[in-house]
Amino acid sequence: MENIWQNYRGAVVAVAIFVAIAAASLTFVDETEQAVVLQGGQPVKTINKFDPDDQFGETGAGIHYHLPLIQTVQMVDRRILDLDMERQQVLTSDQQRLQVDAYARFRIIDPIEMVRNARTEANVASQLSPIFTSVLRQELGRRTFASLLTAERGNAMSNIRDALDAAARQYGAQVLDVRIKRADLPDGRPLEAAFERMRSDRQEEAETIRAQGRRDAQIIRAEAEGQAARTYAAAYGKDPQFYDFYRAMQSYETTFLQGKEGPESSFILSPDNEYLRQFRGR
Repeated sequence: MENIWQNYRGAVVAVAIFVAIAAASLTFVDETEQAVVLQGGQPVKTINKFDPDDQFGETGAGIHYHLPLIQTVQMVDRRILDLDMERQQVLTSDQQRLQVDAYARFRIIDPIEMVRNARTEANVASQLSPIFTSVLRQELGRRTFASLLTAERGNAMSNIRDALDAAARQYGAQVLDVRIKRADLPDGRPLEAAFERMRSDRQEEAETIRAQGRRDAQIIRAEAEGQAARTYAAAYGKDPQFYDFYRAMQSYETTFLQGKEGPESSFILSPDNEYLRQFRGR
C-alpha cells in the first residue's frame, strides 16, 4: 500500500480535488425552492423561478451546475409566506378606536430583485411590515366602524392588498391576500364610552322617529277632523233640520246618560229652555 501511495499519490490527490470541485459545483434545488446564482456578490441567473403556469413535478427543480469558487447559490423560498401585523389601535372615521389584528400572504416572484434589494425573505417581511401598518391605518381611517361589519369590509381589504402589493414589487414580492383577523373595541373605559355613545345615538334616533310619528299623527288627525267637518257641513246643507235633530240627540245622550257610568246629576231647566226644544217636538 505504501508503494502504491508513493507511486500514485499525485493521481489520488488530483482525483480527490476533482471530486471535491465536482461536488461543489452541484446544487440540488427542491420543488419548494428557487435558487439565485451569485457571482461576485451579484445575481446572474435563477433556477426554478416561480411561474404560475408550472405544474408540480414539471418545474426546473433538480440537480444543477455552477462554477465552483466563482459562483455561489442562494436559496429563496418558492412557497406562500406569512406577514403577521402586530396588534394595532386604529381610529375610524366615526372616531371609534379599534384594536385590529391583520395578516397578509405574499410570495417571491422575482428572486433576483429580492436578492438585490432585500437579500432574504425575512428582510422583505421586515420592510413590508411598517408599510402594511401604515396602509391599513389610512384605509380604515376613511371608513366607519359599522362599515367593517358589512360587505364593504371586502373592498377595504382589496384596497389594502393593492397598495401593499405595489410596495412589495420593488422587493420582488407579490401580495396575494390581506385579511383582518379581529377588529375589537378596546377594553376598559374606552369600550364603555363607545357603548354609551352608541346607546345615545340610538336613543336620539328613536326620539327623532317618535317625533316624526307624532307630527304625522297630528297631520292625519287634522286632515281627518277637517274631512269630518266637511262631511258635517255637507250633511247640514242637505237637511239642516235633521242635522240639528241628530246633534241634539248626541248632546242629550252625553248629558242625561252620564249617571249610568258616573255620578248621577240633576238638571233643573225651564220647559221653555232652548236646549230642550227637541223634547217638545217640532
